[in-house]
Amino acid sequence: MSYSAIPSRKVLIMLKLLGLDDAVTADEVRDLHKEYLNSGLVQLMRLLHFDRVFVRADGCHVWDERGDDYLDCLGGYGALNLGHNPKVVWEAIQRVSQMPNILQASLGRMPAILAHNLAQVTPGKLQRTFFSNSGAEAVECALKMARAATGRRVIISLEGSFHGKTFGALSATGQPKYQEPFVPMVPGFETVPYGDVGIPALYDRLRRRDVAAFIVEPILGEGGVLLHSPGYLPNVAKLCREYGTLLILDEIQTGLGRTGRLFAAEHEGIEPDIICLAKSLGGGCISIGATVTTDEVWQKTFGGINKCLRHTSTFGGNTIACAAGIAALKAIVEGGLSERAEVVGNFLLREFRDLAEKYDFIKEVRGAGLLIGIEFNVPKGWIGKQAYEFVGSMVAGALLNEYRVITAYTLNNPATVRIEPPLVISDQDAERCVEAVRKVLEKNSSSIRLALTSAGTMVRGLFSRG
Repeated sequence: MSYSAIPSRKVLIMLKLLGLDDAVTADEVRDLHKEYLNSGLVQLMRLLHFDRVFVRADGCHVWDERGDDYLDCLGGYGALNLGHNPKVVWEAIQRVSQMPNILQASLGRMPAILAHNLAQVTPGKLQRTFFSNSGAEAVECALKMARAATGRRVIISLEGSFHGKTFGALSATGQPKYQEPFVPMVPGFETVPYGDVGIPALYDRLRRRDVAAFIVEPILGEGGVLLHSPGYLPNVAKLCREYGTLLILDEIQTGLGRTGRLFAAEHEGIEPDIICLAKSLGGGCISIGATVTTDEVWQKTFGGINKCLRHTSTFGGNTIACAAGIAALKAIVEGGLSERAEVVGNFLLREFRDLAEKYDFIKEVRGAGLLIGIEFNVPKGWIGKQAYEFVGSMVAGALLNEYRVITAYTLNNPATVRIEPPLVISDQDAERCVEAVRKVLEKNSSSIRLALTSAGTMVRGLFSRG
């Protein structure tokens, strides 16, 4: 038999496959991204001077190829609660390196242990877990659970929310600019306004008794770190129970200690029907998502032999990811990192609010724990729209290029700079972050004011290379 598909020796010689040990310079990395990955993203990163190449990371710090040290106050958008390369997580991964990682025709030890642990720490009667590979996948599973368990089709979310960019998760994301290129969205998704003003609209939809679920972030992370008013979540939870609608809490960014509690739901004693987790569950080393629900919802969705394979994932619940999750969860709980986030977060909020008193171009400082947003005032009209799109990136660029502090703006509210460091941040590094923000505002206050009133200065003035 001839196997013509097997490459000849000549073809193999002509191939140029790079390896881990090949010397690839920072300029070559940029060129490879431009040619083989997202060239538009390279342009954007270049514009903001975010196109550095980092070669080492530990805790809250990363180093570029020149050996310069940067303080990471972005924290992987909440994926790095334990910081970069936590030793305890890599050790757990190494301990299971000889076990079968993906073997569906078996019952894995690691997913069993992690599911048990999640049932112990999640709020209310949450008991059963479906493991996936990302936050968006965790949301997809939750949406399917809600429809299957209730027999209803309508999903309600908030304007300005963010739940992911796969089709179902994107349909629930309350930001049209990410949806428009891909319409039509999945049918049955509706939004209501953020805040107390949206409760009457939510009530109006729920009382028709056709809504499967209301999905909500305890804090709208990409919406600009928007906190609900006290009592909002208990009120909507009560409404959902009254009208047979499931409450899905998207704690992908807020969960696992970020807000000063292990779960943001704990601040007001919320007991959801479904909770979505991901990001820092993998300890910043491995991607893993988890959708945790009650036994009642699970039985209606997946109970019994005939329904147990309704939703599956090839890599979901693999040994390495679950070992990382076990180690990460234990490190966060036993290390008291929720309490640490509350203490350091309160310090940062006080300091940033003092700066807001001094600079009137700061609209508001808000947050909980180590999820903090600094929003800037922008004028109305066309020029204001341009400022709205760029001012957050300008400030983040100045922090990076002048003081080597890594931050970013929030996706759905680019006038807001997020401060979201790992929960292991030291007091000294927290002070470094505050001092960097203070110096950027002092040094560039006139440029920021100019940028907020003149679209022509948007991308000038704050981007001197560090």
